[in-house]
Formats: sequence, structure tokens, C-alpha cells
Amino acid sequence: MKHKYLKLLVILLGQLLTIMDIFIINVSIPSIQRDLHASNGEMQFMIAAYLIGFASFLITGGRLGDLYGRKKIYMIGLTAFMLSSAACGISIGAGQLVVSRFVQGISAAMMAPQVLSMIQILFPDHQERTKAMGWYGITIGTGTVLGQFLGGYFSSLTVMEEPWRLIFLMNIPICLPAVFLTLKLLNESKTPLHQSFNMSGVVMLSAGLFCAAYALTMSEHEGLHFKNVLLMAISGIIVFSFIKNQKKRIKNKRSYLIDFELFRYKNFNLGIIAVSFFFIMLDSYFYILSLFFQDGLQIKPLDAGEIIVFQGLGFILASLISVKLILRYGKKALLAGLIFIMVILILQLFLFRMQPGFPVFCLLLFLHGLGVGAVIPSLANMALSGMSEKLIGNASGVYNTFQQIAAIIGIVAVGSVFYYFLGIKSTITQYHNAFSIAILINILCLVFVIVSVFKVPGHVLPEMSHKNNIER
Repeated sequence: MKHKYLKLLVILLGQLLTIMDIFIINVSIPSIQRDLHASNGEMQFMIAAYLIGFASFLITGGRLGDLYGRKKIYMIGLTAFMLSSAACGISIGAGQLVVSRFVQGISAAMMAPQVLSMIQILFPDHQERTKAMGWYGITIGTGTVLGQFLGGYFSSLTVMEEPWRLIFLMNIPICLPAVFLTLKLLNESKTPLHQSFNMSGVVMLSAGLFCAAYALTMSEHEGLHFKNVLLMAISGIIVFSFIKNQKKRIKNKRSYLIDFELFRYKNFNLGIIAVSFFFIMLDSYFYILSLFFQDGLQIKPLDAGEIIVFQGLGFILASLISVKLILRYGKKALLAGLIFIMVILILQLFLFRMQPGFPVFCLLLFLHGLGVGAVIPSLANMALSGMSEKLIGNASGVYNTFQQIAAIIGIVAVGSVFYYFLGIKSTITQYHNAFSIAILINILCLVFVIVSVFKVPGHVLPEMSHKNNIER
């Protein structure tokens, strides 16, 4: 048993790096821009490059793991992540940093699907897998908090002339032992079928997802310009052509990138809907909250960061507690977590207007984190439960892709609504009104998540009887 959890620790190191490097650059933007003499446009690309690379290659990463071995692809991803982090850390210009961040995102896309796949394979028993997914949730919470904290900490150091470089170079001493432990501890697993890799499918899908991720991410900064709308249309055409191509290849028994058999699992389809609406809500909430705190309520960046850290602490704590609740009450516990988030959002609507003190802000964010931490691990468990080993990598890649695209859509769509109601000459009242509209959209998204979870068959997240719970 201990050996299993040691393997889990090795797997989760990759997940920690993936999450940390999404957030770690945000606080360092001003110093990076100053030292590299980068333009605002180059800084936008720098932030977007990681997410675009990550979202564009998740399905490819999952399929590579299925065909060539999940341990092998995970280790390649770790190594590439380490090398691209080093390239980021020694960048002498904005262009090099943009390219290195893009490669870093692709490397993360090689790792992330293997993490979910290997957890499902390593812990086939529902009770053990639920506990493992709890630690998966803790890793996400830890990565979020550490990313924001370490980004600010390293950027403020005075031991070197350009301390922001440490936010990338610190990945090297994490990756080195992770690669060694992966070699020593993890077992290889892959699909028993011998198939060639569908390279044309990779090119088509990656191009389609790249266009979509780029257009959505840049729309956050540029708005819905003609270029971004055109790229979204091109993305739709490419993805439609890709689906037709894949169905034809499957029919003719040729190699493929996505096995559409995974969409026959009802819990997977409902899980995709649930995670999409949940991350539209979650990432737009963080984006709007940061603007509302700093620009609307005039809270200092450091104080705002400290408040948001409490959200991460609630997330980590809930990931531990929710395991027992999910095992005992099944999907009822998941539904309770979603309703709890809705209640906290409603409380924020009213209490934020009263401009409460620092402790109340921290408490409300902590409670929000409790709800989020109770939900995220179970959504992944719900979607992938019962998936055959042949499909698990493919399913993990598709699940992660929907999650990342939904996160970007949330920031762009809900952010646009927020700015629309904010207007040009913004007063504190307009900030409150715009925040309230955004929160109402978030609550509507949660309604869709609740409906999806409610429709999931009971055997996917089984409810233990009180007697069985005592016996265990």
C-alpha cells in the first residue's frame, strides 16, 4: 500500500509543476517586461503561450501515452519541462521566452493526461481511487497557492540582478529527482493493441485547438477583433474536418487519434459538461475577483494576494475532508459541495457591497475554497470512472482539453460581460453592479453542473451504507 502512495507522489509532482507554472508568472510580469524591454503585446504572448501550448496538445499527449507507454511519455514530458524551464530562465529576449513558454506548455500537456490515467490504473478500487483523487485535488490547490506565492517571493529577492529568472530555474531541482523516481518506481502501461500513431490527426487537431486557444486567449486582451473571430471560424472548420476524418479512419480500421467509443460512457459525457461549466465559472471568478478587489475596492495587490491564499487553503483542506464524504454519501456529497459554492457566492453578492473588513474577505474566500476543493477531484473521478485501460489516456486528454478551453472561455466571455456593465467611467457602484452580474452568470453555470451531476448513474460514485462504512 505504501509503495502505491509513493508512486502517487511521483505522479503528482508532474501535476504540481503543471499547475504552478500557470500562476507563477503573473506577479512577475512588470519586472520581466522591464528587464527584457518587452512590449505589451509581447507580454500578452508570454502569458498566453503556456496556456495555448497546453490546451492544444492535451489530447495528443493522452494518445501518445496509450500507444507508447504512459510512464515513457510522462518522463519525456518531465524532461522537456525541465529543459524548457531552463530555457525560460536564461532567456535573453522576449521572443525566446515566448517560445520557451510555449514548449513548456506542450511539455505539461504530455504529463497531465498521464497523471489522471495512471491514478485510474494504479487505484482500480473505488475507495482507494477516491482517496487518491483527494490528493490530486490537494496538489491542484497547493500548486495554485505556491505558484502565486513563489512568483511574488522570487521576484522580490535582491540576491541577483534579475530574480524573476528563479521562478523558472526552480523547476530544475524538482524535475531531476522526479525523473529519477519515475524511472525507478513507476510501472509501464499502454494499450495492448499495436497501432501506428496518427500524425495527420495530430496536425489537424493541434492546428484547430491552437487557433481556438489563441483566439480566445488574445480576445481577453484585444477584444473580439476580426482576426480573432476569423481564427475561431477556421478552428471550427478544422475541428469539424478532423472529426469526419477520424470517424472515416476508425471505419476503415486505420490508426486514429480520438476513439469515439469513450463518448458512449454516459458518465464521461456528463462529466465533460460538468467540468466545462464548472471551469467557466471558476476561472472567470478568479479573473473578475482580482479586478474587483484591486481596481474596484482599491485593495493593495499584496493584501489581495493574501486573501486569495485563504481560498487555496480552503481548497487543500476540503480535498482531504471530501474523500470521506464522497465515500459515504456518493454523489450527494458532490451535489452538496456545488450548492455550498452557490450559497457562498450569494453571500459575497451581499457582503462585498458592505465592504467588510479583511477577516470577512478571508473567511468568504476560505469557504469558497472549501466548496471548490470538495468538487474538483470528484468531477475527474466521475468522468473517468469505469473507463477501460484502452481508453483511459484518450479520455484523460479529452477531459483536460475541455477543462482548459472552458477556463479560457470563462475569462473571455464573463470578463467581457463584466467590462460591458462596468462602463468607461467606473465608479464603485458600477464595479459592484458588474461584479454582481458576473457572479449571477457563475451561479447559472453551477446550475448546469448540478443538473449534470444529478443525472450521473448512482453506481459511478456509489453511496456506502452506514454499516459498510463502519466495517471498513
